Amino acid sequence: MRHIKELRENERVIEHYLCREKQTRETQKGKTYYSLKLQDSTGSIEGKVWELSGDIQSFEENDVVKVDGIVTVYQNELQLKISKLRRSSEGEFDPKDYIACSKKDVDDMYSQIVALIESIVSPYMKALLENILIKNEVYAKLFKTHSAAKQMHHSYMGGLLEHTLSVAQICDYMSSSYKYINRDIAITGALLHDIGKIFELSPMPQNEYTNDGQLLGHIVMGVEMIAREAEKIPDFPHDLATLIKHTIISHHGEYEFGSTKLPYIAEAMLLHYADNMDAKLKAFEEILDNNNTNNPWAGYQRLLSRYIRSSEY
Repeated sequence: MRHIKELRENERVIEHYLCREKQTRETQKGKTYYSLKLQDSTGSIEGKVWELSGDIQSFEENDVVKVDGIVTVYQNELQLKISKLRRSSEGEFDPKDYIACSKKDVDDMYSQIVALIESIVSPYMKALLENILIKNEVYAKLFKTHSAAKQMHHSYMGGLLEHTLSVAQICDYMSSSYKYINRDIAITGALLHDIGKIFELSPMPQNEYTNDGQLLGHIVMGVEMIAREAEKIPDFPHDLATLIKHTIISHHGEYEFGSTKLPYIAEAMLLHYADNMDAKLKAFEEILDNNNTNNPWAGYQRLLSRYIRSSEY
């Protein structure tokens, strides 16, 4: 298979890709064309179908399609100029080739999550985490397979698990360094801070915002889930539930970024910075991974509001 990450300018490509997006547009002269987003497990590329002839057969978004085209460059980005296209037949492709996945072992990451839960001293918080992330098979499966975002960072299968583990490990490491941090609360908040994303986003490969995701968002849905599960645990302290929920609603750190409260406790502040650090560094990693030039500079990145480069010299 010719992966998208391997494509180079002027190369002819005859390959199967997932059509992630399909838009019908018109040129300035009123000519209809298709603008596509094609993807495989290594990345994505914009595709253009300028001639809607008989060589372009019927297809829809989220179909795997066989394309014949030439790799071009437009505004410093690779594009695929497609002359032939058809829907791929069953057996011509492996679905796993078209879903971006974590490069880390999912079972190993999940085992580390379980080990963190087992290390929790509070029986209430341990039960809460076990009920959501271990005993509830639906939640556990979605937690292991969901992405952490639509585009920003960890936007691939297993991304939510990978991001959650990284944030929890940062909180675990830092919790012993400061006097007023309750490790159990810090770890519980870290493990549950993005749990609402299992319902905010649809499963891969769609990875689109659901109706509830658009109207409520993962913070609200996460807090609702924690409230429901805490009520099932006998004598779960009300104030403890409130503290945990506070870490969730404040983890974006600022009102302008979606937090309904600023971090008022040390554990919430720790979670905010751990979450932000992992997201930003992962964004750096993904941008540099996709820099196919020989230049260490990867250009201006709107996500980070700056030019970035690798530290190679």
